[in-house]
Amino acid sequence: MKNMTFALVAAFSGVLFGIGMAISGMANPQKVIGFLDIFGAWDPSLLFVMGGALAIFMPSYRWLIKPRKAPVSSERFSLPNNQQIDRRLILGAAIFGLGWGLAGICPGPALASLTMGNSDVWIFVIAMVVGLTSSHRVLLVLDSLRSQR
Repeated sequence: MKNMTFALVAAFSGVLFGIGMAISGMANPQKVIGFLDIFGAWDPSLLFVMGGALAIFMPSYRWLIKPRKAPVSSERFSLPNNQQIDRRLILGAAIFGLGWGLAGICPGPALASLTMGNSDVWIFVIAMVVGLTSSHRVLLVLDSLRSQR
């Protein structure tokens, strides 16, 4: 039953996320680049998207999510153990930001954009999958080398 609940919640959340991305314009790379271009032709409209999302999320989190003893689809919450800001986190964030700035789109909106017929985004999504796969393998090798010391 928990697996079915998880699948339904995940499917509903994904559809809702995709619709929100499409309606708000966040699946449009030109709109995102306009938002990121703060020293040029800056388009502040995505601030309203973020503000609207926070206006819904913050009270929902406070009164619906935070008081729960366990998530809807699991026995317990899966929280990270590592609370440190390390070199790996900073490097990953910088690379992510560089990719986002160059392409004008991040992973969630890119996936939403695929359904809107934006064929150029396929190149981004394929490259993103290659990057995810190869970085995972590189990290495994680096971790094994580090543990051998």
